Amino acid sequence: MKTKVAIIGAGPSGLLLGQLLQNAGIDNIILERQSGSYVLSRIRAGVLEQGTVNLMREAGISDRMDSEGLIHDGIELVFDGRRVRIDLKELTGGSSVLVYGQTEVTRDLMDARDASGGTTIYEVANVQLHDVNGSAPYVTFEKDGETTRLDCDYIAGCDGFHGVSRKAIPAEVLTHFERVYPFGWLGLLSDTPPANEELIYAHHERGFVLCSQRSITRSRYYLQVPLTERIDSWSDDRFWEELKRRLPKEVAENIVIGPSLEKSIAPLRSYVVEPMQYGKLFLVGDAAHIVPPTGAKGLNLAASDVKALYEILKLVYRDGRTELLARYSQISLRRVWKAERFSWFMTNLLHEFSDRDAFDKRMQRTDFHYYTTSEAGLKTIAENYVGLPYEPIE
Repeated sequence: MKTKVAIIGAGPSGLLLGQLLQNAGIDNIILERQSGSYVLSRIRAGVLEQGTVNLMREAGISDRMDSEGLIHDGIELVFDGRRVRIDLKELTGGSSVLVYGQTEVTRDLMDARDASGGTTIYEVANVQLHDVNGSAPYVTFEKDGETTRLDCDYIAGCDGFHGVSRKAIPAEVLTHFERVYPFGWLGLLSDTPPANEELIYAHHERGFVLCSQRSITRSRYYLQVPLTERIDSWSDDRFWEELKRRLPKEVAENIVIGPSLEKSIAPLRSYVVEPMQYGKLFLVGDAAHIVPPTGAKGLNLAASDVKALYEILKLVYRDGRTELLARYSQISLRRVWKAERFSWFMTNLLHEFSDRDAFDKRMQRTDFHYYTTSEAGLKTIAENYVGLPYEPIE
């Protein structure tokens, strides 16, 4: 087999890159170790930055997103019971975010891939990347007991933190940056109307809480819990009781209780690897970086990687601008670190840390007061939440 771009991973970043390249006439093949139904079963975030929304529209897969997604012009932050609305639209000159579940994004991308005739091969095993720093890279994989070789010009590693792509880069080339947080998020999904029209991020002495949503009839709630917690220790009743305890009374009274569709505990970490490219291999999304979900940046950061790589490859194939390839890592990392900073800031601002002393807690409270009473502070939160502008590829 032969293609121009081999894409490892059929999550949203791999599918979005594949669709954009396909539309630009750049042939690509996507390899995925899981089944399509498994990929769709992953429960992930659902807040899309303006830039991600625009990229979906550019890829031609926005019809359902535009009709079913919920535009949010603001979010609420809560500290010591004090509610502050961040008016995203006013503070950023018109930008907002769109609530549309990552599962739905993936479904739309899969449907578009099928309609375009693009090739996605699911349930492949033993994927190996070869000669990524040479002139003729290729990928080998097993499917139905047979080994296949896929020759290509470039490889996009969109296969997540545990994938094979990053491991194909020599260890001595990479520098890893990591911060592991001493807590996780216990999440519950339910077919109940949201407690509030907009998302609520709340600090409480018992731990952080997030009131999120997927639609006007489906809610997603999160509680900060110790890493030692077990999911089977949390009945639905216990979850709802604890959720209400951590929220302002008027919000708690709006909570509609219902059976959970899914419950899980996710650890929080910040992670970045540098560089994000090696030879003709380019790391995209979670293969290169992970952010704590407090800043709603995970999928959006992957989309910005996709945007940078797509624009570079388009100019390479259209105009022969191969010198741009060496800029991918620098361009992507500038945005990655800004998103890491914002996610780290929001995590520190709103969570309880067991090792904080009285001084640290006063500083946390003062930070919240400053950022929510200063116009400059409010704008800083708003412009980062809706997403910083993409760097032009010139």
